[in-house]
This record gives sequence, structure tokens and C-alpha cells, in this order.
Amino acid sequence: MAKKHWMKAAFANSHGQFSAKAEHAGMSTREYARKEAHAPGRLGRQARLALVGMKEDIPGKPKARSRMERRYG
Repeated sequence: MAKKHWMKAAFANSHGQFSAKAEHAGMSTREYARKEAHAPGRLGRQARLALVGMKEDIPGKPKARSRMERRYG
């Protein structure tokens, strides 16, 4: 049951910190998240979470294949 609402719990602690970092860098949140998606540490985790929250693919990460694609190539 806890896995069902993981996103809600993940975004509960953000308090706009990543958005503030993006604004300080003079970029939109989306641009900044794409740029910092592979950064080490907390910044990278925040960027990847932001991309997941925007339902956007993480650059350089292979996309999930459907069951049909895995079975039949």
C-alpha cells in the first residue's frame, strides 16, 4: 500500500527548493532539470525527481520496452 503513493511522499519535502535553484540559474525548472539530471548527489536526485514529476524521460536512460517488444523483438 505504501508504494502506491510514493510520489506524494517524495514531493512533500521539496518546498520549492529545486525551483529556486533553477530560478537562481536563470532557467526554467524543466531546462535546469534536463541539464542537471546526471549530476551526482542531491542535485541529481532532485533533477531526476523533477523530470519524473513532469512525466518527461530522463536523458540518456533507456526507455522501458513493452512486454510485446521484449517478446517479439
